[in-house]
Amino acid sequence: MTGATQNRPTEFAGPAGAEGPAARARPAPAAPAVSVAGLPGWLEPVERAARTVEPLQLSSFLPPEDGGGRQSAVLVLFGEGPRGPELLLMERSGSLRSHAGQPSFPGGALDPQDGDPRTTGPLRAALREAEEETGLDPAGVQVFGVLPRLYIPVSEFVVTPVLGWWRAPSPVGAVDPAETARVFTVPVADLTDPAHRVTVVHPAGYRGPAFTVASALVWGFTAGVIDRILYFAGWERPWDRSRQVPLDWSA
Repeated sequence: MTGATQNRPTEFAGPAGAEGPAARARPAPAAPAVSVAGLPGWLEPVERAARTVEPLQLSSFLPPEDGGGRQSAVLVLFGEGPRGPELLLMERSGSLRSHAGQPSFPGGALDPQDGDPRTTGPLRAALREAEEETGLDPAGVQVFGVLPRLYIPVSEFVVTPVLGWWRAPSPVGAVDPAETARVFTVPVADLTDPAHRVTVVHPAGYRGPAFTVASALVWGFTAGVIDRILYFAGWERPWDRSRQVPLDWSA
């Protein structure tokens, strides 16, 4: 993120699991088209931001120029629920060795069948991982934009946030409880509510934006992306950045 380290995404939970050789050998499905046709009006500011935002406006950590890094993608999926616009998130299992219990976007590392990481590969990967992790039907997702790739130095992930509109919602839930504790949606109204916004402080020195929503603390990379979307879409409301929540070394 730009400016102070408070607005930098610095973590990525990574892929939930690795597929075997037979799965990796599957041919790539047709590339999903990026389309804004029929997009609801409230998503237009997000779509416009995706077209105009510069990488350095999102993060000071850009992918290595030599093409290195672990290519990954996440699905930033907007839907419409009882309280209006909402985002789909998942919570990692508390038994995992890293990032246990941490909320995140569905997503993970690109597989060979996903294709070129610089073109349509991230789109396929984001939808594939979301289906594998949450059970959603990719046919009901309309990809309407892609944010610039971000780099997570601590894990060496190069992450492409893929923006989707959940035009035909399907049932979702934790496909593998060993990897995912729950799948849930968060109203955008809660994310923009100053009462739900805090700054997390890690013992290692990391400080960043966070959200206390849906009985969860959303922080790190996921919160950083949400923070920047709210800002560039013009949805952000002034909030007290001095309100701090300490993290422990296991976070």
